[in-house]
Amino acid sequence: MRRRQKKQETKQKGCRHMKVGFIGLGIMGRPMAKNLLKAGVELMVSDLNPEAVADVVEAGAENGTYAQIGADCQVVFTIVPTGEIVKEILFGKEGVASSLKEGSIVCDMSSVTPVESRECYERLKQQKVGFVDAPVSGGEPGAIAGTLAIMAGGEEEAFEQLKPYFEILGSSALLIGGPGSGSVTKLANQVIVNNTIAVVSEAFVLAAKAGADPQKVYEAIRGGLAGSAVLDAKIPMIVERNFKPGGPIRINHKDIKNVVHTAHSIDVPIPYTAQLYEILQTLKIHGHMEEDHGGIVQYFERLADVEVKKK
Repeated sequence: MRRRQKKQETKQKGCRHMKVGFIGLGIMGRPMAKNLLKAGVELMVSDLNPEAVADVVEAGAENGTYAQIGADCQVVFTIVPTGEIVKEILFGKEGVASSLKEGSIVCDMSSVTPVESRECYERLKQQKVGFVDAPVSGGEPGAIAGTLAIMAGGEEEAFEQLKPYFEILGSSALLIGGPGSGSVTKLANQVIVNNTIAVVSEAFVLAAKAGADPQKVYEAIRGGLAGSAVLDAKIPMIVERNFKPGGPIRINHKDIKNVVHTAHSIDVPIPYTAQLYEILQTLKIHGHMEEDHGGIVQYFERLADVEVKKK
């Protein structure tokens, strides 16, 4: 354990000698930026939310425009809601790409489509700038703790240069394959996570309507084959009626929409996930988009006229 820690500290020393850009200080980005600062990384940040920028600047970062970040930073991280926003940040007027130096690396940690990731890779390659798509899993708790699972797509050389930062931000980072591979992996992750939440919700609505104590049902099944990280993360929140977002339904709705479009573009039928998208659409209509995705349970509760809560 000590040997591994020493190895990480040695790698991380190298990443402290260059200025790094970080764009996107939302639920995930703000704690991620702060973890980089705590590790001694010199950071220049940007976000549309001035309060978020002020908070991270107070923690030791420097505020900068997109063009300033491109000019001053050899490595630039982005984590924003959509691929369109990523492209605007990079390639818009006075965007990051307008001032990036040859040999720099952009790492997009947003959840976007593989097509969008490959487009960014190709456009930056023309400028001799590296690009890695590296979306994350772990939600706000993982971002705060620095234990995110990082799934990357791109060239190995660029991935290796980003590894010291990944070791600060996450507990695991794996290069899946070429450009877009990280984004594909995140889509697969979101299919599993969100469908699992939906199935868990349906099961616990059944238990609650039948008169069983959901907390005791959870305790009874969590050690068996039905146990999962999703079950452990979401049922304690659901029975407490705590839908404070770690991963808001709004973001998952967007991710599942990306899954549907990507799957249809390559002729992959996705019957379960297509139904899940309609469930999320219903939750959107009923005003639940800013709640945690554990709030998917409310769709099934509405159907059965029951709440899953502690007795």
